[in-house]
Amino acid sequence: MPEWSRIVEAAFDYAREYGRSKVTAAHKANIMKHTDGLFLEVARKVAEEHDDIDFDDRIIDNLCNQLVSRPEEYDVIVLPNLYGDIVSDLGAGMIGGLGLAPGANIGDDYAVFEAVHGSAPKYKGQNKVNPTALMLSGVLMLHHLGEHEAADGMENAIAAVIKKGDKVTYDLKPTRDDPSAVGTSEFADAVIEEMNA
Repeated sequence: MPEWSRIVEAAFDYAREYGRSKVTAAHKANIMKHTDGLFLEVARKVAEEHDDIDFDDRIIDNLCNQLVSRPEEYDVIVLPNLYGDIVSDLGAGMIGGLGLAPGANIGDDYAVFEAVHGSAPKYKGQNKVNPTALMLSGVLMLHHLGEHEAADGMENAIAAVIKKGDKVTYDLKPTRDDPSAVGTSEFADAVIEEMNA
């Protein structure tokens, strides 16, 4: 079976490990008949081996529309790389921007965790960007390492700081020029303080 079976298997493994109930494969097989058609065919074959988890598929443009209008209908989504990049940015936009989006690249032997936006070198040393994406990437790493209690503690602390709203970066304020916005370090310190509470 083509290499795509590995990513689809990983989606079902993730769903099972985290108590998710459905995997959706996104594609454009109606137009990209050979490439996306093969991806969809492989996804359907893999799904047959995992009948304990629901499976469906969506054409990518329809999926994007439904993620905005009815996101609660989706649980785990598996996509080829290009669509994954697009949908991850769409999801980030729905929750407040790339500063909130963690990323993980997980292989059989190695894993790399980073903010979806990458290293953002133009902001180096400015103490102004939102560190949530990087922190949540750490949460993903802790879960990957089996450190679920530590991961949950960190995620809950991040959520608490954001919910309180007083020690957050400019992108999490009602307006981007809010003078009460804090810098990267102050946000991180607030998360640490919340973890120690």
